[in-house]
Amino acid sequence: MKVFNSQGFAKFPLRLILIVPFVVQISISVGLVGYLSFKNGQKAVNELAEQVMNKTNSLVNQHLNTYLAIPHQINQMNADAVETGFLNLQDFESAGKYLWKQMQLYKNLGYNSYILATGQGAGSGNYPGSQSTTIDLYPVAMNGVSKVYSYATDAQGNRTKLLNTFDYNSFTQPWYINTVKAGKPNWSGVNAWDGDVGYIAASASHPIYDKNGKLFAIVGVDLLLSNISDFLRQIQVTQNSSVFIIERNGLLVANSSNQKPYVIVNLKTKRLAATDSRDPLIQATAKYLQHKLGDLQQIQDQQQLTFDFKGDRQFIKVTPWRDRFGLDWLVVVTVPEADFMGQIYANTRTTIALCLLTLVVASIVGIYTSRWITQPILQLSQASQAIANGKLDRPVEVKGIDELEILAQSFNHMAIQLQESFTALETANQQLEETNAELEQRVEVRTAELQATIAELHYTQAQMVQSEKMSALGQMVAGVAHEINNPVNFIHGNVTYVEEYTQDLLRLVQLYQKYLPEPPLEIQEELVAIDFDFLEQDLTKILQSMQMGTNRIREIVLSLRNFSRLDEAEVKEVDIHEGIDSTLVILNNRLKAKPDRPEIQVIKEYGKLPLVECYAGQLNQVFMNILSNAIDALEERDRNHTLEEIEAQPSTICISTAVQDRSVTISIKDNGGGITEAVRSKLFDPFFTTKPVGKGRGLGLAISYQIVTEKHGGKLSCYSQPGQGAEFLIELPILQLSAHIMST
Repeated sequence: MKVFNSQGFAKFPLRLILIVPFVVQISISVGLVGYLSFKNGQKAVNELAEQVMNKTNSLVNQHLNTYLAIPHQINQMNADAVETGFLNLQDFESAGKYLWKQMQLYKNLGYNSYILATGQGAGSGNYPGSQSTTIDLYPVAMNGVSKVYSYATDAQGNRTKLLNTFDYNSFTQPWYINTVKAGKPNWSGVNAWDGDVGYIAASASHPIYDKNGKLFAIVGVDLLLSNISDFLRQIQVTQNSSVFIIERNGLLVANSSNQKPYVIVNLKTKRLAATDSRDPLIQATAKYLQHKLGDLQQIQDQQQLTFDFKGDRQFIKVTPWRDRFGLDWLVVVTVPEADFMGQIYANTRTTIALCLLTLVVASIVGIYTSRWITQPILQLSQASQAIANGKLDRPVEVKGIDELEILAQSFNHMAIQLQESFTALETANQQLEETNAELEQRVEVRTAELQATIAELHYTQAQMVQSEKMSALGQMVAGVAHEINNPVNFIHGNVTYVEEYTQDLLRLVQLYQKYLPEPPLEIQEELVAIDFDFLEQDLTKILQSMQMGTNRIREIVLSLRNFSRLDEAEVKEVDIHEGIDSTLVILNNRLKAKPDRPEIQVIKEYGKLPLVECYAGQLNQVFMNILSNAIDALEERDRNHTLEEIEAQPSTICISTAVQDRSVTISIKDNGGGITEAVRSKLFDPFFTTKPVGKGRGLGLAISYQIVTEKHGGKLSCYSQPGQGAEFLIELPILQLSAHIMST
């Protein structure tokens, strides 16, 4: 470092003057050698890039030729099976199972089916994200419109349950029209399939004709294209290279990026153009090709180009790929020049490293050469700087120069005196800091204890209020049920006698009409005035309606009594399903359709449960809290949606029960807006709520958690993700509660 003295002359450290000449000479040598090495290596990049892209193109073409031949091989195999009589397309159930077995052999198939000229047929689907391969039967068709029955299957291909039914008109589909027009095996293009997962597939079709040359059936296979993207990612030759396949219209078929060549919007799968890809390199490459080559339909031969992307040169190779069934795609390989320059940079760095090693050796020699000259002066300089910075425990040893030895002794003596003074001050300060820290710690401990006590009092008070409210609610519900029950039973018991008496009177009138077909004029006029025929029919309907009404009221009264549980022992064996159904009756008004939304559908998937020992009233309170929260979540989700949007995704609450070992599980799941992880982790904390002020106090789930875990020795869990609804899982022991009571 250069400094100036009082006369304005520059001053340089002695060590710097000795070392700099060596460093300058070797630095110049390193620069020249590195530059020449870099230029010689760069000449080989273009040839290496072309070889790599040719090898990549060859691998992609081989994979496409092999992979895309599978659907046509399967179609030809099925056509041969029909011709030899091995496969009877009129036997839809056997044919559906035959197609199902093929789906197990070829895991990359999305759908395998056939359609007769009558519109009847069968198929098997293996949709991404599905639990099992389906078998679809459409044995009935009218004017081309088939009634499709879609079944789930087990591991042997046996149909287990009906999943869905829908109408499907194959005669209007492009794959059917194009195959009939072509009269031979062909591709129907790349199709996008909608759903939660979504995928794209290439559809291959094969017509079958009878002996008279009349169309008998069309067999078809949808081949999933995700395998091509997986393959492209596996053959990615360099770290930053990119390989993608596009149709002539610019839409992506597959790519080596982790981004899918399509997006899902509102359960609709939308294919992406390469210029809209979420991978920056693919998007930039596609836009350059569009600008440079214009219409992609005009590319008939291989094209090799270069362009700049983010300051790096990119090599591009575009190769057309076609097959004899009508597919016409473009394979695009993009390789950054920087990926090939890596080795060149490494070689250059090695050369420079060797030169730097020489530089280091020369510098070390210079340092040791100058050290014996400058070492005494440097030690004294460092000692003075250390004293200025407060480092007093660093003694100075100088030998060889008498004057500097005397100066070093003076420095050491002064440092010792200063260190003793500072040590005394530090000891006093440390004692004062320890006293302050102890006082602060005591205050923090007392404050934390007070806060914990206040929070516990608040929670206990709120819990007592909630318990009193539920007790009052149970007493009120039981009282209302009791008051309604007596008059309803009276009415219900007398309706039967009224119906018998009415039938007796009607038979009496019918006998009068039989033996007195010509009654007096006044009776005839009265019969016309009261419309006796209508009265006879309508009276029976009225009595039936009264009977149904009293039955419904008795069911509601029974549900209210079951919910309150005031007439039963505090702990006893109960039917869990009965408690859930009683709670649903109480909440029925909130489940009904409203002007701004349709009815909330409740799906019950009850297992066969034994009687469970529990606090029935408190357990009903848990069901009430969880179901009320589920309804709140569905209403919150639908608040900002139109009626049409809500009907497209109807609100549902699924309640399922099952037995596991010595416990029962109750799952209550909704398809609302879901819960974030931050909210889910605090869901069972007292006073925590996401509802507006006045809508809830944050105690419902906290008390429910206490009832399930502490009262019953069970578990209460919540599983949820934003946008995917929420599931509350209750686990209750069957016999543990009674054992606990006996022990206490």
